[in-house]
Amino acid sequence: MKLICSKAALLNGVQTVSKAVPNKTTMSILECILVDASKGAITLTANDMELGIETIIEGDIIEKGIIALDAKIFLDIVRKLPDNDITIETDASYKTTITCEKAKFNIIGKSGDDFSYIPKVERNDSIVISQFTLKEVVRQTIFSISDNDNNKLMTGELFDIDGDILKVVSLDGHRISIRKIQLKNSYESKKVVVPGKTLNEVSKILPGGAENDVTISFTPNQIVFEFDNTTVVSRLIEGEYFKISQMLSSDYETKVKINKKEFINCIDRATLLVNEGDKKPIIINITDEKMELKINSIIGSMNEDIDIEKSGKDLMIGFNPRFLIDALRVIDDEIVELYMVNPKAPCFIKDAEENYIYLILPVNFTTVN
Repeated sequence: MKLICSKAALLNGVQTVSKAVPNKTTMSILECILVDASKGAITLTANDMELGIETIIEGDIIEKGIIALDAKIFLDIVRKLPDNDITIETDASYKTTITCEKAKFNIIGKSGDDFSYIPKVERNDSIVISQFTLKEVVRQTIFSISDNDNNKLMTGELFDIDGDILKVVSLDGHRISIRKIQLKNSYESKKVVVPGKTLNEVSKILPGGAENDVTISFTPNQIVFEFDNTTVVSRLIEGEYFKISQMLSSDYETKVKINKKEFINCIDRATLLVNEGDKKPIIINITDEKMELKINSIIGSMNEDIDIEKSGKDLMIGFNPRFLIDALRVIDDEIVELYMVNPKAPCFIKDAEENYIYLILPVNFTTVN
């Protein structure tokens, strides 16, 4: 095999597929990136058997062929080569020469025959969404998935398609994030749970243009994302997702309208007095026209007042400050509305149309004097 391509194209391609190279594996071939120039295009592929990424890059194929190269070494070499055309040449013994200007590397590759290609999936059942929208939806929900494998469903996000509405849901046992968006077309109803790892990696490699689309295809146990010259195939998480509707309520005893930026900044200041790992709640005392935020730790104490619009009852309630900040940071509205019932019931942060809903469970606290 012999091919020539620009450093920019090769580096972008290698970085894209590297997201599917496993950190630890007993199968050394999975630590490789497959360079396939056997079919008239230069295709790079990586696959950890759960997530597979394939991308096509521009370049000239002088001699057709295929080789599997160690992903880490390959990426490090390409990253540090000069910004010029790179030539990759292999021989029958899989010796691979990578040349750019005066730099020349010789490394040993592996046979491409042993590589696990990403599975070919029928594209019969698909939806189309803009790259920007998908990237935003993931950003606005991914922080509340669980990183604990004890409940696999909590490590993924629910994609609930109903007509022209896509609802994306994540939860970790302490909070729920819901984003609802309108699709360009109407589709049959469908619910799938997509691994959080897959969504994180797709979000990182998506260019995110508002004018460019992603086609998402489904099979009973796999999901495929196609955009530009890249294809991502992932297994779905099996099982029935939690009945979210039973956890949501429109009842409230206290409603607060508050400036989002002021609220975030105040919580941020309060957390200066909390060591990482400490589970000190921020205590919120809501009265007419005013919200007082208090925190008390071994470092010290802090309290601050914020002007609000309130309807309903006075209320004192405690929260994990990080959970509040995580939700508030991904909301674009200048003014946010909080709905609460009592100090033991969830707080809902949502807009009037319920395009976003963030449910946060309160925490117990002792009153700060």
